[in-house]
Amino acid sequence: MAIRAELPRCWRLVQLCLFVGLLLEVQAGKILYFVPEETVKGFFVGSIAKDLGLQAQELAGRGIRIVSRGRTQLFALNPRSGSLVTAGRIDREELCAQSARCLVSFNILVEDKMKLFPIEVEILDINDNAPHFQIEELELKMNEITSPGTRIPLPFGQDFDVGVNSLQSYQLSSNPHFFLDVQQGADGLQHPEMVLQSPLDREQEAVHHLVLTASDGGDPVRSGMLRIHVQVVDANDNPPTFTQAQYQVSVLENVPLGTQLLTVKATDPDEGANGEVTYAFHNIDHRVAQIFQLDPHMGEITNKEPLDFEEYNLYPMEIQAQDGAGLMARAKVLVKVLDINDNAPEVTITSVTASVPENFPPGTIIALINVHDQDSGDNGHTTCSISRNLPFKLEKLVDNYYRLVTEKTLDRELTPTYNITVTATDQGTPALSTEAHISLHITDINDNSPVFSQDSYSAYIPENNPRGASIFSVTAHDADSNENAQVNYFLAEDDILGAPLSSYVSINSDIGVLYALCSFDYEQFRELQLWVTALDSGKPPLSSNVSLRLFILDQNDNVPEILYPTLPTDGSTGVELAPRSAEPGYLVTKVVAVDRDSGQNAWLSYRLLKASEPGLFSVGLHTGEVHTARALLDRDALKQSLVVAVQDHGQPPLSATVTLTVAIADSIPDVLADLGSLESPANPEDSDLTLYLVVALASVSCIFLAFVIVLLAVRLRRWHTSRLLQASAGGLAGLPASHFVGMDGVQAFLQTYSHEVSLTADSRKSHLIFPQPNYADTLISQESCEKNDFLSAPQSSLEDTKETFSQVNFL
Repeated sequence: MAIRAELPRCWRLVQLCLFVGLLLEVQAGKILYFVPEETVKGFFVGSIAKDLGLQAQELAGRGIRIVSRGRTQLFALNPRSGSLVTAGRIDREELCAQSARCLVSFNILVEDKMKLFPIEVEILDINDNAPHFQIEELELKMNEITSPGTRIPLPFGQDFDVGVNSLQSYQLSSNPHFFLDVQQGADGLQHPEMVLQSPLDREQEAVHHLVLTASDGGDPVRSGMLRIHVQVVDANDNPPTFTQAQYQVSVLENVPLGTQLLTVKATDPDEGANGEVTYAFHNIDHRVAQIFQLDPHMGEITNKEPLDFEEYNLYPMEIQAQDGAGLMARAKVLVKVLDINDNAPEVTITSVTASVPENFPPGTIIALINVHDQDSGDNGHTTCSISRNLPFKLEKLVDNYYRLVTEKTLDRELTPTYNITVTATDQGTPALSTEAHISLHITDINDNSPVFSQDSYSAYIPENNPRGASIFSVTAHDADSNENAQVNYFLAEDDILGAPLSSYVSINSDIGVLYALCSFDYEQFRELQLWVTALDSGKPPLSSNVSLRLFILDQNDNVPEILYPTLPTDGSTGVELAPRSAEPGYLVTKVVAVDRDSGQNAWLSYRLLKASEPGLFSVGLHTGEVHTARALLDRDALKQSLVVAVQDHGQPPLSATVTLTVAIADSIPDVLADLGSLESPANPEDSDLTLYLVVALASVSCIFLAFVIVLLAVRLRRWHTSRLLQASAGGLAGLPASHFVGMDGVQAFLQTYSHEVSLTADSRKSHLIFPQPNYADTLISQESCEKNDFLSAPQSSLEDTKETFSQVNFL
């Protein structure tokens, strides 16, 4: 894509010689075209038909085609337009490398005349290659004494393009020691050379980093880089140098033998042996050589004999430093001997208190101290001090007496014991000092409340836990000591579901362990909110509270409960109706169940456990919907019995089953007729009862239809009357009259009720069932959607039957 993006710029380079992307020349009977490299397939090169004097439509008839030999076909003829186009991507560098011109020759054959026309296409270069070097980094080593003007040949850059798009120039990054010189070779190529223009100094800069950049002349310009690292090799051009021209030290006359008195230091910036320095005495008195010793490698001066201020109070000497190549340097050393202060101060503690309570106020006296020094002058003047990070201070009294007092209130929990160091120092040179130690214990008071390790606690308990089981443990720490730190635990009084909290949980007052006094039921309540109190044994006692939430975890302890179909109280089984014309997938009924558990324990799945006709019905795994699995056949029994199992996903899973009876018929009379033909009554009374039920149903239906007709007539009459009396009518004028019917002067809504009829093969066990909405995806409360109780027709009085069926609209 980047190469194709360069095509418009390359075309600008040849726009003087191309017209609409091509140039046609005729040289010595040949047709010459020009095309830039990296063009897309189908790029227009030239009009063969026009240049041969033919019409485009004649190309196919005259059998014009391209003939070439020994090369992949790079061009093709467009038979419709008579144009020569590219057959694919053309890479000039693959075809002609870096030749000045890249020509592709082939012939155009006109078969009807058997004549060949030579064609040449010159592939024009575009700047699709950047200059590059064979290596990415070049490592060079140069001695720091290399003379300026030294030339270092550098690697050549390469560019696969030709002409102005090829490599045109080199450039070296700025450096005060090197510059670039490019020579034109006999082969016409540019030879880059790096020239040293100023002396190198390894001690100033050990490595020089440069970048050689090769650039072409394309638009835009492309370039490649070569990183050059010049390492400067060391030469012994630096003598050793002392850090000081003269060293001086003052030492006491009683310093022990072998004491390091002074260290001289000379440095050499050279490398290796050129930078290794050794030390030696130079032109010293023999007595000095007897008293002092010099380490030849470290430059340490020590005394090998005792010093005597009364004999010599100043020792002058000269030290010589020499590197591995023989270059030397010298420095003077003066050792001055000082008189000693040989008496240290004496510290006497007159009175001291061993322990104090932590609530003592600031200014309490801890100890009385006296300091004395037998020396005189400055050596006998003393000062007394203690560490600054202690909550104490020294107050000076008369005659070098001091008293140690508290500076602020103490805290035993932070520091129970203080080891106080009293230091007495004189003003001698050097100063001598003496230390005295006082140990002070801080006694405890009850000033800290118990602290729980967390701000609040949460615990999880599976339901059905055994009684007396340990369920959680809380711990509170008291920073005090002894009885002030003894913690007892209590539960705050509370009521849960009308019962005291103490009937559910208890706590061990000594260790803070909570125990369950009953077996918890997740379905009863899911969490408990407790407050635990930690009380110490101090006087007065201190306490703190923390909240504890006990979450009851659900277990699979509830069997799925089937809401529909419900089992009749008289032991009969409801019948679901399926028409014989039902297609596969017909919804017969739906099993609705719930599980009082939660989460995975309440996920239910349905499956067909048993069927009187296998393969006839199927049950939705997650919906519980009972569908026909195939079309119903005449040979299928009228009465089908299905056992559906409902199982949850608990561990272990629990399940429940329900038995469904499906009657295959197109209407209720068909059900009754078929049931009567399939099963004869057990006794004459059963047969008569079935007949009475059919007659009763038919009679009630006729009465209901007559009642509806009367209501409609009364409604029309009332409507006509209300139109005449509309001006004087009030009360219900705001409500449409079509919503009311009048009966004996009473306005009443016309309501329609529909009921399902559930029949069994036994006519004595037929039931009327109030219908529910079919909730396929949700479960609503049983109280709001539960069907009304069954009404047993044989056991109801005739008056109740008439009242009920007067409100039933049989569809």
